[in-house]
Amino acid sequence: QNVAYRPSCLDCSACISVRVVASEFRMSGTQRRNMRDNSDLVVTECRPWSTGEQYELLRRYLSVRHPGGGMAAMDEVDFADMVEHTPVTSHIIEYREPSFDGVTPGRLVGACLTDRQGDGLSMIYSFYDPDHDGRAGLGNFIILDHIRRAAEQSLPYVYLGYWVEGSDRMQYKVRYRPLERLSKDGWQRFDDGEQDRLIAVTASVRR
Repeated sequence: QNVAYRPSCLDCSACISVRVVASEFRMSGTQRRNMRDNSDLVVTECRPWSTGEQYELLRRYLSVRHPGGGMAAMDEVDFADMVEHTPVTSHIIEYREPSFDGVTPGRLVGACLTDRQGDGLSMIYSFYDPDHDGRAGLGNFIILDHIRRAAEQSLPYVYLGYWVEGSDRMQYKVRYRPLERLSKDGWQRFDDGEQDRLIAVTASVRR
């Protein structure tokens, strides 16, 4: 909403902010296929105003991907507060399937609440249809699209929020390179060897 916060857990510094260097990003083969497979989606930058359609998509997403998470109890008013109460430049980026008649908007399959900062796009929260049979990798596509949008707008970074090493749900973030993390000494880039190791660990866990 309109609150800025940072972790302050005693004796723990596991939550690390990470960002993709959009100006230097190069897609892997898998990422190129993802972009191609979802290239027909209609992407629209909307004002930060919540809709019932967005909320229903969020509910479906949370019920499958994060059923026990802290956001699972959000009602429509909570969602509206998250989207609309912003002291910065924010948008909802919608991802829709093509319209059948060219007039009625197509089916909403993804969305992301995004802040525009002076040096990049900050992905506050993204959600998508978790049961879509015909579209794999919607979450990754939303990230790839934000990297593309940042590069087109000459914004150097896309902020992906927090990353915790060893957390299965957060390991997808290490697939985007170059990736930087915020340390006590400022932003530092993951070296290729470390990022390769983290990607390999993620792949072995999935198998």
